[in-house]
Amino acid sequence: MSEFKHGSMEITEQEKTFNGFLKFAGYGLLGALVFLFFLGLIRG
Repeated sequence: MSEFKHGSMEITEQEKTFNGFLKFAGYGLLGALVFLFFLGLIRG
């Protein structure tokens, strides 16, 4: 078994995936807020 060296793993794909998830979550949150805003205008 080889020795583990902390910080030596290639993580560019994980970083791209995580950044994509954050972008998706941000747009989802923004869409939900816009939806609630317009719902408040219609119902208010």
